[in-house]
Amino acid sequence: MTQDSYYRLVRKSDPFVVNEIMLKHFCALIVLLAMTLVGPSQGTSQTRQTRQRSIDLLVLGGTVVTMDIGRRVILDGGLAIHNGRILAVASREEIEQQYRGRRLNAAGKVVIPGLINGHTHVPMVLFRGLADDLDLQEWLTKYIFPAEAKNVTEEFVRVGTRLGLVEMIRGGTTTYCDMYYFEDAIADETAKAGARGVLGQTVIDFPVADNKTNAEAMASVERFVQKWKGHELIIPAIAPHAPYTVSADHLKAVRAFSDRTGAPIVTHISETKREVDDSLKEKGATPVKYLEELGFFNDRVIAAHMVWPTADELEILKRRRVGIVHNPQSNMKLASGVSPVPRMLNEGIMVGLGTDGAASNNDVNMWEEMDTVAKLHKAFSGDPKVISAQQAFEMATIGGAAALHLEKEIGSLEVGKRADVVIVQRDSLNQIPLSNIFSDLVYATKASDVETVIINGRVVMRNRRLLTLNEAVIKRSARALREKVIQSLQGPTARR
Repeated sequence: MTQDSYYRLVRKSDPFVVNEIMLKHFCALIVLLAMTLVGPSQGTSQTRQTRQRSIDLLVLGGTVVTMDIGRRVILDGGLAIHNGRILAVASREEIEQQYRGRRLNAAGKVVIPGLINGHTHVPMVLFRGLADDLDLQEWLTKYIFPAEAKNVTEEFVRVGTRLGLVEMIRGGTTTYCDMYYFEDAIADETAKAGARGVLGQTVIDFPVADNKTNAEAMASVERFVQKWKGHELIIPAIAPHAPYTVSADHLKAVRAFSDRTGAPIVTHISETKREVDDSLKEKGATPVKYLEELGFFNDRVIAAHMVWPTADELEILKRRRVGIVHNPQSNMKLASGVSPVPRMLNEGIMVGLGTDGAASNNDVNMWEEMDTVAKLHKAFSGDPKVISAQQAFEMATIGGAAALHLEKEIGSLEVGKRADVVIVQRDSLNQIPLSNIFSDLVYATKASDVETVIINGRVVMRNRRLLTLNEAVIKRSARALREKVIQSLQGPTARR
């Protein structure tokens, strides 16, 4: 029965009932009107809240420098982070409307991708200042190798790693690529600190601290890679020291190992003119051509330094998709030369930035490397337009990720990528006034301006307070070991 039919039937039988029914409908209409006029804000708020997705972390406000393909800069931006990854990058208002969860206020600050240190030897912070103002071969053979032989143990490596991690995290470095001994201990300390690392267990053709033979080293690498493979923070790698310290057969074995396990290869190539000259004399080919003839290169190789490549070698590196890590300050200090980075970038070769170890730098500060790479190449080329501030920042973020073959995971603030995020304050004296965001970041910002660091969605430093490392204890341990290093050496290596 329709409503009209019902009313007609009731009218005929009972006018009182009709009036009562009409009164009820009138009251219902009044209630509906009142809800429309009075209640929509509360109702809409409740609806919005129920529709918001609950997530782990919101970074709200500030200037978001995405480093995505369009190099978007969002002036009042926000990030939504959940399960270690970025769910959304948008305006602050959009993020607040769609998500709820723990909040980090970045208003008045800069939000950037975590910096990537593409090459270092992190425990060597304990050799900081041990031997300065020398060329590479003298520095290595007369000072560093003897110091390592007398001092490097697993405990030494752990203490040095913790000290290096404090320095890197305080400076906004969220990912680093390492090559050293006892790399399993480095991985353990890195994971505990909540940092990200591409960590290479060293293979070298003479006895070192952790392995005395190539067979021992390869067995160690096998255990190391199998243990850490698939970890959300640690990418285990194999690290043949250099083509002049690892034999041809052993280099071929490294390539076979990488093909079998998928492990990256971390190595030094063409660091000095002497290395190139010796290679030509002893092997009849430059280092890159020698490695190409051996079939060493694959698209997982990460080559540090590459200061002296020829034009033909650059073509090989591009074709093989080798990642290059430029270490401007270390190369300058050791007078190793100036890598042809502008040409590499123009030819589409993947180039990142690294500090090298603190024994030759003498820090692991990526802000200094960015500033240096731009100024060095301007001075060397005589062209002030070479390596712009934006290019320098790219080399420390998305370009560095590409050099490590990780551009799909890190290096920019994009949906689906790992949530490696740094919040930088903008009210220090060296940052006032602000004119251009990339100029400000590269030429003016200091490591001390880093305020908050998020790695894999986890806050590891907030408002300059470290949350995963005990800085005071680490300093005491490092100073104690430094004294042991000095006591173990005699003559000029003992200078303070």
